[in-house]
Amino acid sequence: MSRRKLFLMFAGLVLLQVLILNNVYMGGFINPQLYVLFVLILPFDIRGWHLLLLAFFLGLVIDVFEDSLAIHAAATVMLAFARPYMLKLLTGKQPDDAGDVPSFRTLGTMTLFTYALSLILLHHMVLFFLEAFHFRDVTATLMRVVLSGGLTLLFVIIGFALFNRPSAKR
Repeated sequence: MSRRKLFLMFAGLVLLQVLILNNVYMGGFINPQLYVLFVLILPFDIRGWHLLLLAFFLGLVIDVFEDSLAIHAAATVMLAFARPYMLKLLTGKQPDDAGDVPSFRTLGTMTLFTYALSLILLHHMVLFFLEAFHFRDVTATLMRVVLSGGLTLLFVIIGFALFNRPSAKR
């Protein structure tokens, strides 16, 4: 995946998140966090510190727009930290094809679904518990994690389908 495509994806997902999705609360508390797609779709062979740095920067940009005291940065770094371990757990090894990205073709439908679901739920759990910053109403926070995670997963799967379309050969 080219740097230009990654930059456009980063900018597009941030703009979509801060201009549209952050203003959508279904049922009063369900909010999709589509920007996580950027970390999920990064190439397999990205270096660990690049992954963590990109995730931190992505979360920090979202935090600046939301004025949310680095909770998105923390949750996104946790997602990036867990990503290689989740890939290894699901595939048995760290996929290392240069330039390959997670997709339906490279991971398969069920593995991609499990990969996205587990990392989205981890991200949302960190994000929403940091936002609540207490365990008094665990049930409501867990409900928010599950419902927002489900909606985010739907958008992320659509994003995987859109961003990983085969290129037309000329």
